[in-house]
Amino acid sequence: MTRLVKICCVAGGLVSLLFCLGLVNQSDKKQSPNIIYILADDLGYGDVSAYNPTGQIKTPNIDKLASEGMRFTDAHSPSSVCTPTRYGLLTGRYPWRSRLPVGVLRGYSRTLIEADRPTVASLLKSNGYQTAVVGKWHLGLDWDVQKGNETLLTAEGYGIKTEMNPDHIDFSKKPLQGPNTIGFDYSYILPASLDMPPYCYLENQKLTELPTGYTNGNKLESGYTGPFWREGKMAPSFNFFEVLPRFVEKATAFLKKQTAQKPFFLYLPLAAPHTPWVPTKNYTGKSKAGEYGDFVQQVDAAVGEVLRTLSETGLAGNTIVIFASDNGPYWRENFVKQFNHKAAGEFRGMKGDAFEGGHRIPFIVRWPGNVKPGSTSAATTTLTNLMATCQEILGQKAPTPSPEDSYSILPVLLGKSRQVTGQPAVVHSSSIGYFAIRKGDWKLIEGLGSGGFTEPKEVKPQAGQPTGQLYNLAADVAETRDLYSQQPEKVKELTELLTKIRQSNVRVSN
Repeated sequence: MTRLVKICCVAGGLVSLLFCLGLVNQSDKKQSPNIIYILADDLGYGDVSAYNPTGQIKTPNIDKLASEGMRFTDAHSPSSVCTPTRYGLLTGRYPWRSRLPVGVLRGYSRTLIEADRPTVASLLKSNGYQTAVVGKWHLGLDWDVQKGNETLLTAEGYGIKTEMNPDHIDFSKKPLQGPNTIGFDYSYILPASLDMPPYCYLENQKLTELPTGYTNGNKLESGYTGPFWREGKMAPSFNFFEVLPRFVEKATAFLKKQTAQKPFFLYLPLAAPHTPWVPTKNYTGKSKAGEYGDFVQQVDAAVGEVLRTLSETGLAGNTIVIFASDNGPYWRENFVKQFNHKAAGEFRGMKGDAFEGGHRIPFIVRWPGNVKPGSTSAATTTLTNLMATCQEILGQKAPTPSPEDSYSILPVLLGKSRQVTGQPAVVHSSSIGYFAIRKGDWKLIEGLGSGGFTEPKEVKPQAGQPTGQLYNLAADVAETRDLYSQQPEKVKELTELLTKIRQSNVRVSN
């Protein structure tokens, strides 16, 4: 036997031994990408300077993320208020399919996501991901009850359509359902919005401190702006100004524990810049848009801190970072004039509305080596598309029951398609339940008025007059020219498609 043959035999034996010991990946399969999903709360399209360079708010960290990835200009939340969007994002279903078709939950509400419903977290966990949520939950918790109130838990709609009575809740017990029962390995959450009691944190569904304190509320006369929060129970040490820093601290701690050996999914739904607008002292006065603008700039700094931690851990190269907002901004017209800042950008309306300002949002995706840096996409997409996108990235088939309203944007991200394949339209719902459907350049709103917080929110149709609104966004992005009466065929087409989507319990293809 020649020396070369001997060397080859020894090398081959060594490789075989390493395979047996599991020290070599026999499939040679590339590690699945990590995923960080940062969801701002009530951040407008025009609040990010990459989208609105002439605005009065500067967001250098979010802008840098956009320069390193793909910035979407036609992305939408499935609802123009908080809870429904979060349901849609995690389940891949339009929120009006849930047990709460209209409106939002509160801090004492019960779990909205059905116990057997697949979520993005459960999908990724079943594929070997370490999963975590840090931030504002606002999807309900199945709070346990005081002895003698057990029958309340079986009452139809209790805790969903009506909030639980906090006097019935046993806060010493862990909630029966919450983030850890729908696929998250780790959770550190605020129950609902930062202006809704109880003001407390739960870590892995256990209160970190009992809400034995109480607040009388703050700035209750402000019209839901400024440092406004409602009265109610709170943990004695709870500090409204420390919430955003606390979430960043917990998120970065999670990232520092991750390794390249196991992929992770971090869902980071911030509670800002939703009210209360409570920037810390080092951000006060930093913008030219008042407390709100200062708070937005603190959100930008928080994003920067998370991204720096990701880079320092050496995991950034194989991590998809997604940045979005859950709906449009609560920014009234008087603020636009006072600060010369259009939080919703060039779009009409604000949070809650069926108009574009209510649901067109900033949406940015960075994925090194896959998404072209500095690219822009005009593809119409919605946040319910996360589930299908994750499935395609992983090469997975749709779970059962399959998400009815999720379509993969992976081909768009990779530059292989300019639109979302198979998606028949995008549907939005407003705070009072108005439906809007978008297909191509055309948008139909079923109802008159904003359907949300902009006045008039609801207008009763006159006999023989239009019952809805129709806009061509390619020619009229500000929705100033209603073409409902002039385009009856387009109204008919979109109405029929909306009805088809609403009545179908399976995905509708275009």
